[in-house]
Amino acid sequence: MKKTTHLLFFIFINIIFIKNVFAQNIHNNPTSNHGNKFEQLGSILTDPNSYRTASGAPGAAYWQMKADYVIDATLDEKNTTLLGNEWITYFNNSPEPLTYVWLQLDENEHDPKSDNQTFDGSKMPQSPQPFDLEYLQPEKRFAGLGCKIDEVSDESGRAMRYTINQTMMRIDLGTELKPNTKVKFKVRWHYKIPDRIKSWGRGGLELFQEDGNHLFTMAQWFPRMCVYSDFQGWQNRQFTGRGEFALTFGNYQVNLTVPADHIIAATGECQNYKEVLTPAQFARWETAKKANDVVEVVTLEEAKNAEKNKATATKTWRYKADNVRDFAWGSSRKFIWDAKPTTVEGKTTMCMSYYPKEAYALYRKYSTKTVEHTIKTYSKYTIPYPYPVAISVEASNGMEYPMICFNFGRTEKDGTYSDGTKYGMISVIIHEVGHNFFPMIVNSDERQWSWMDEGLNTFVQYLTEQEFDNNYPSSRGPANKLTDYMKMSKDQLEPIMTNSDNIARFGDNAYGKPATALNILRETVMGRELFDYSFKEYAKRWAFKHPTPADLFRTMEDASAVDLDWFWRAWFYDIEPVDISLDSVKAKVIYDKSFVKKETKAAKYENLADVRNREAGFKFLVDQDTTLRDFYYFNREEETAPKPEKKSRVEPATDSLYEVYKNTHLYELSFSNKGGTVMPIIIQWNFTDGTSEIERISAHIWRRDEKKVTKVFLKGKQVSSIVLDPLKETCDIDESNNRWNTDVAPSRFELFKARQGESRYPKNENRMQKAQKKN
Repeated sequence: MKKTTHLLFFIFINIIFIKNVFAQNIHNNPTSNHGNKFEQLGSILTDPNSYRTASGAPGAAYWQMKADYVIDATLDEKNTTLLGNEWITYFNNSPEPLTYVWLQLDENEHDPKSDNQTFDGSKMPQSPQPFDLEYLQPEKRFAGLGCKIDEVSDESGRAMRYTINQTMMRIDLGTELKPNTKVKFKVRWHYKIPDRIKSWGRGGLELFQEDGNHLFTMAQWFPRMCVYSDFQGWQNRQFTGRGEFALTFGNYQVNLTVPADHIIAATGECQNYKEVLTPAQFARWETAKKANDVVEVVTLEEAKNAEKNKATATKTWRYKADNVRDFAWGSSRKFIWDAKPTTVEGKTTMCMSYYPKEAYALYRKYSTKTVEHTIKTYSKYTIPYPYPVAISVEASNGMEYPMICFNFGRTEKDGTYSDGTKYGMISVIIHEVGHNFFPMIVNSDERQWSWMDEGLNTFVQYLTEQEFDNNYPSSRGPANKLTDYMKMSKDQLEPIMTNSDNIARFGDNAYGKPATALNILRETVMGRELFDYSFKEYAKRWAFKHPTPADLFRTMEDASAVDLDWFWRAWFYDIEPVDISLDSVKAKVIYDKSFVKKETKAAKYENLADVRNREAGFKFLVDQDTTLRDFYYFNREEETAPKPEKKSRVEPATDSLYEVYKNTHLYELSFSNKGGTVMPIIIQWNFTDGTSEIERISAHIWRRDEKKVTKVFLKGKQVSSIVLDPLKETCDIDESNNRWNTDVAPSRFELFKARQGESRYPKNENRMQKAQKKN
């Protein structure tokens, strides 16, 4: 009995292991040509419960934690150090008691002892450069960096026990934190601010060598609460620099002490502009709040003067932000600041930009207006922008936080720039401002699923870019932009449903593929009306909450009545590409009045056993007892006649019916699914009279045979040629098998159409500068 118990336990553990390993895409009928790609996701998704319903909406018992912060921080520019002190009030809204809480110490990503300094492979450089050698010495490169905890104490001032594990800190509460209660504690810390240009950090400092001034972007700068949720408990996976953040909503009061000549951009609303700005600047701020165009609050000349005369005194800027999941800020005497109000569904938001003189020619013209365009467009596709400010800061990189983001976009010294710099800047502003919606409001877990914020955001970024300019050179979104990635060998690919830290080609997988998938859903599979309604419903349901992938998948189907399980399987749980081949075309034309009406009845099939029994001389009962013979014995159908060929009886059509169908053309098209991913079949019929039409066949045509399908079409005109996926909307990786009776190479006109939306000029060519030199 004991051995049997151990065996059953071993089998059970292995079943769980196998289920977890293959949960990416379970095939119900793996040896067959059907019964796999169109089966429901079933056990792949988490089970619905009282917290998360089968419809994809939050359940009646849904809960989430809350964390409020009061923070005092001082920026020591001379020693490039940040010192901070915070009070955290943590609300346990879960049904479980807690004996400890977890905080994130993101700055410990730069600690030379953290695992992320050594767990990536490397290759011998051909000509080692100083940076290559520094990279091999993290203890030297990151010496002195990392968050230093000076104090953890409770409300009465008593020290609390804590344990630091790399980028995570556990605080033991001492007294159990029961459901529907709160705890308040204090954390005091400091750290050396890293050079984010050299250390590749998301926050830190940049030193401008020419004028000796710093630009600080303070992000992930304070110990902050991890998420405790119904679907995974504590999210305390280590921060390695890639998978971003899972964060708890709360209210912030933040006091920032900086050099007196610094200008601050921050999450939330400043409470004391009158104290920290000059009278002229404050007057311009009051004007900007009612302006119809962009107003410089801190001017270019003021910023230039501040660069030359560094202050020794300090000022404290006071900020307040409600119902946000994070807080970030930028600080520099180099900042020019401009602003413009905009209104979204009756609520006014101040759109603002902060930038050094090195970006003036681009940011003054485009940044704030791009911020405004972004929140208006995203609001149309999701929910109305709820916050009082939206800020773009030029900081030579891209990263996002509530109400504020850091972007790039500097000009040449003469103020000129290439079109690549211009569109790159606009795109990154749209992308980072757009992150206010995903994941700052629709608060998905970036540490686990990067695509839920990067992919969804990149998709709406594409919609926003296309509303900026009809010829906007979007780099992600259209299906044909992803084909090179999907052509790669399978050892270079992984499903979208892969943890952030394990993705080989992060940009393609977390940004490009989900953005393309959603664009295909909108334009090709669902249609804009159904998609837009469902996507907006997802945003409304999960605004200021913590959604999972299952919540998105279920909501999209629930709100549209479109079965999308086949699509989620193909695009999110698998790596197979799209490659639908047009294998053959057969044609017939109706040219007389002969129509097939019905078929003659075939002779009855004679069972082999009956033949052999008769040949063996069996004595049958009806022969032994003739009284069993009746009418049907003597009048039965002939059973011994050989089975004739199937014949059709043809009857002439009526004149009226013939008039309808005369000269009708029938075309039998045979397709094969060479790539593996099932998709709608989109056919462009080109007729001999010079006209053409596009016909769309649902992906469900593959449901009974996922590899091959044949279909007959009736056309009133003769077809000259056929092209599959003529608008390149399915991400088909091989267009050479998409044509019949036409050249494989696309025509000049088709090449011209394919180039629409792409930049017509080399992206690194500064044509503006060349034109100025000619003049």
